[in-house]
Amino acid sequence: MIEAGVAAGIALFTAIVSVHNRLYTKINEVDSRVDRVELRVVEHYVQKQELSMALQKMEDHMIRIENKLDQIVLRNG
Repeated sequence: MIEAGVAAGIALFTAIVSVHNRLYTKINEVDSRVDRVELRVVEHYVQKQELSMALQKMEDHMIRIENKLDQIVLRNG
C-alpha cells in the first residue's frame, strides 16, 4: 500500500514538474515574441515632431503648386 502511494506521489510530482516546464517554456516563447515586436516597432517608429515637419513640407510644396496652377489659369483665362 505504501509503495503504491509513493509511486502515485512520484507520478504526481513528475506531472507537476512537466506541466511547470511546459508553461515556463511557453511563457519564455511569448516573452521573446513580444521583445521582437517591440524591437520592430522601435526600429520603424517616427516621432510626432518629425512627421509633423515632413507633412508641413509637403503641404508647403502643394501650396506652391496650387499657386503656380492658379497663375497659369489666370494667364490663359
